Amino acid sequence: MTIQSGTSTYDLVIDGDPVQAAAEERFDTVNPATESVIASVSRAREEDVDSAVAAARDALPDWRSMPPQDRGRLLAALAEKIRAQQESLTLLETRDNGKPLSHARADVETCARYFEYYAGVADKLHGDSIPLTDEYVDYTVREPLGVTAQIIPWNLPTNIFGRSVAPALATGNVAVVKPAEQTPLTAVEIARLASEVGIPDGVLNVVPGFGTEAGAALSGHPDVDGVSFTGSVPTGIEVGKTAVENVTNVHLELGGKSPNVVYPDADLDTAVDSTMTGIFANAGQVCSAGSRLLVHEDVKDKFLNELVDRIEEMSIDSGELDPDMGPLVSEEHFEKVTRYLEVGRTEAGDPLVGGEALERDGYFVEPTVFDGVDNDMRIAQEEIFGPVLSVIEFATEEEAIEIANDVDYGLVAGIHTSDIGRAHRFARDVHAGQVYINEWFAGGEETPFGGYKQSGFGREKGLAAVDAYTQVKNVCANIAPE
Repeated sequence: MTIQSGTSTYDLVIDGDPVQAAAEERFDTVNPATESVIASVSRAREEDVDSAVAAARDALPDWRSMPPQDRGRLLAALAEKIRAQQESLTLLETRDNGKPLSHARADVETCARYFEYYAGVADKLHGDSIPLTDEYVDYTVREPLGVTAQIIPWNLPTNIFGRSVAPALATGNVAVVKPAEQTPLTAVEIARLASEVGIPDGVLNVVPGFGTEAGAALSGHPDVDGVSFTGSVPTGIEVGKTAVENVTNVHLELGGKSPNVVYPDADLDTAVDSTMTGIFANAGQVCSAGSRLLVHEDVKDKFLNELVDRIEEMSIDSGELDPDMGPLVSEEHFEKVTRYLEVGRTEAGDPLVGGEALERDGYFVEPTVFDGVDNDMRIAQEEIFGPVLSVIEFATEEEAIEIANDVDYGLVAGIHTSDIGRAHRFARDVHAGQVYINEWFAGGEETPFGGYKQSGFGREKGLAAVDAYTQVKNVCANIAPE
């Protein structure tokens, strides 16, 4: 696979083949660092979704009955194929999404790792034996849902493609993927690689298009047996509504407004590093971003001075130059984030650092820190999904927990302290699906991920993802002698 520097053409992938959309419509995807068109993409609508779901349904019997070790070998082969194409996929991801090359490269490796990890899971899906009386043998088996729909967001397209598709295929499901219209390219390329390593036609289909068209048709399709959606709360609610009308299994991983708590006894250098990573990685366009910084009053000034010094040294540029931070993904999202910068000024005053859009081509905003934030302000309660940090002061352990939990979201939370008891009390009491201690984005492909409250329900990653993509069948046999 060679990525050209000019505009490329991408089609749907249905039943193993690249095909144009039935209506022969196309849309452009742009490089957010330059605003230049990089690809023309076939635009899927309901008819194309029907074709993809039908292809997946036809492929399901053979794929689910394939010996699981053989499915695992194919997924392992895809992992190696992705690694072999890492640099091409990295460049494509950077041009399509805007993120720095080093971040895109890590996402491609993570995608490969998901397929590698779940390749090893494929032949280890054991049921349980349930003791009843001597007159019965009772056991459970795990079976695939069937045709699964993966609706992928634009912020981590390659990463989340692997996170969603790998466990689905490993457990015997077939997949129809709808990538975000802003970032559809790597999904198409990985589907092509899947065909190259021998994954049967129809097992993995990709239908680029818009959420209100292809996405809605897919989530509400009567022949889809499971839907996995990652994205915003309002869209997730609509996806859930359309899925439940068909009594379709649905998993939602939605937004976050995650607290990052720093105590005076923390290693402050580590805490500053974690804070920087937590809010400025991928220009803050991460659902699990540490967007609320809760700092103890005794260390706040020292901590913020160091944080601001570090921010002022950050490089902001095109992702292809591998800066510390790239652009936002699109003009629409750029306008949303810059509106929140004005909200922040109104609520909390001028930021300590940043707060402006860059005067240049592309969708660039400065990394920004607002101090003096009350937890009831919009910039503390609403997901901005950009490089904007809200700083909230606290005095006691009880106050930190109260502030951390006083938000509609509950995706992740973090704490920096050398007091192990305090760290585990925080982990016990905070309302979040994942807790980081002394490091942001701790863990890996093996660790379950998902949210409380409006951050969604269900878990992905690790062995917990098996529950999202399988259903349990109980078998009870009466073996009493006649």
